[in-house]
Amino acid sequence: MWSGWAERLATDLERTTGRALREPLFSMLGYDADSGRAHAGGGLSATPMARLRDLTETTLVAEGLPRVDARAALDVAWHSPDPVTLAHPLTDLRALLGGLRASGRRIAIVTSDDRDPTIRTLEALGIAGAVDAIACADDGIATKPAPDAVRHVCALLGVDPSRTAVVGDAPADLAMGRAAGVGLVIGVRTGVGTDADLRVADRILDSVADLLPAG
Repeated sequence: MWSGWAERLATDLERTTGRALREPLFSMLGYDADSGRAHAGGGLSATPMARLRDLTETTLVAEGLPRVDARAALDVAWHSPDPVTLAHPLTDLRALLGGLRASGRRIAIVTSDDRDPTIRTLEALGIAGAVDAIACADDGIATKPAPDAVRHVCALLGVDPSRTAVVGDAPADLAMGRAAGVGLVIGVRTGVGTDADLRVADRILDSVADLLPAG
């Protein structure tokens, strides 16, 4: 999902500044250009876009650009990724969320993305009506790995954290769940995290599809 965005940002910044910036930019983002994947602990995996822009500005300044020039370059080159076009479902999400809700569970999303692209993505995927609560990066709630967003959605739904499961593919997701005191932390292999990254989880599943029991 992130590879095209990271590559384009590097290209546009290099074109705008006339400097070689890919290596320090990718290092900050936690992006491996050879594999086209984001590192589980890198900036791309759980950092809000506003913070990523600030970190990019800091990277440009560290590479020798005056801050005023770094900000001017970002004004030209920065663009937020469009998750509506970049997100690709890994399973039948309507069936998955519908099955979980039919079993009596409530569904909440805690994301490092802003609210507008999150809502647009859920609507595009046809699952907005299956989600009971959302906490986004621009809601004014401390973001991952802080526990605040999990506690927020639990309060909205009237569900105690001890009766809640947090599902995630990155260390920040799992740390958030642990800090919130949830009853179950589940890692999934269908994202940025390897088994080593997800080792603190109570369970590790191959896919989010495995959240729904067979039959």
